[in-house]
Amino acid sequence: MNAAITTLTHRAAAIVAALAFALTALPAPAQAQVFETEAGAAYVIDHGTGQVLLAHNADVPLPPASMSKLMTLLMTFEALQQGRLTLDTRLPVSEHAMSFGGSTMFLNTTDRPTVEELIRGVIIVSGNDASVVLAEALSPDGTEAGFARIATERARELGMAQTTIRNGSGWPAAGHVMSMRDLGILAEEIITEHAEYYGYFSETEFDYENRSPANRFNRNPLLGMGIGADGLKTGHTQEAGYGLVGSATQGGRRITFVITGLPSAEARAREAERITSWALRQFVERDVVEAGTEMARAPVFMGGAADVGLAPATDLTLLLPAVGEPVLSAEVTYTSPVLAPVAEGDELGTLRVVMGEGEATVEHVIPLLATEAVAQGGIMTRLGTAARAVLYEVLGPPPAAVGG
Repeated sequence: MNAAITTLTHRAAAIVAALAFALTALPAPAQAQVFETEAGAAYVIDHGTGQVLLAHNADVPLPPASMSKLMTLLMTFEALQQGRLTLDTRLPVSEHAMSFGGSTMFLNTTDRPTVEELIRGVIIVSGNDASVVLAEALSPDGTEAGFARIATERARELGMAQTTIRNGSGWPAAGHVMSMRDLGILAEEIITEHAEYYGYFSETEFDYENRSPANRFNRNPLLGMGIGADGLKTGHTQEAGYGLVGSATQGGRRITFVITGLPSAEARAREAERITSWALRQFVERDVVEAGTEMARAPVFMGGAADVGLAPATDLTLLLPAVGEPVLSAEVTYTSPVLAPVAEGDELGTLRVVMGEGEATVEHVIPLLATEAVAQGGIMTRLGTAARAVLYEVLGPPPAAVGG
């Protein structure tokens, strides 16, 4: 038997009607809009479809600055979910935690802040001391180095391949790196799996025991702009530049983005607003594949029918550019011929749809199911098949089958 592959493009309307419908509904072909970001690296993902809208140096491991505090927060949320901590749990402040400068809650070793206060201190005022207190509490040996080891392991479990954690705060350290894609994965994990704590990210002020009124404001520049922004975390060091992991919702859609390498807080705010507006306004959601729609027919070996229809098991919805021609292709793969008998609903192949190009390529693979049952052929069918097999043995096999 041969692997039969049918390659389909958005121009192959006769083969993939649903896919072609979505494309022909667009305006006349034009150059698709490409977002030119000022960030040194960037990543944008649509939360609902999982589609990558922009990827620029997205897999380069870079210093994440305070954006890596999201890893400390994720592991705190997981500990809360598992019952290892509660929001009211009070934690000690070590000399090591108190020693940090930069953005802090101004904690000292006599304090016993609650986990909830520390979460607010990390998110809103970007407290390095608060991050280290949480990291030490989560560490198996009570040290920040111990936390770094388990945080890196957890990152690998989440698919964050370009992440190495050296501390709980994002304080500059050799080898402490994350890619923008990894930070996007991390943000999506928090949004999806820890919605009960996500509200903290949209809070705009927090001042622990009135110790630092001037440092009480959330640095996320998008909060309060009225554009649907509700998280997540800023970051800045001299090495990393200015960055932001952000998320926003409009019209039932949510996007998450990561930018870094901006030269100033003002540039970060402008770029964050630009990228949010573009991601939420310049794409339209289309149903491009409908479950049960026949995509191809595969020949059947020794069956009561010559072939069987192949249809996708699930629908597929994609975001397509509102203006311009998308980079979109599809491919049907199945083993040919299919051996009878075939039951309706048997999985016989796959439909592979590829959207985008370069770093922003997204691939969807959907099982293809038999649209009808095909019984095993009767005695005459089997005799005919046997006769053909003898001829093939003498004359050689026919050319490899190609589905169509």
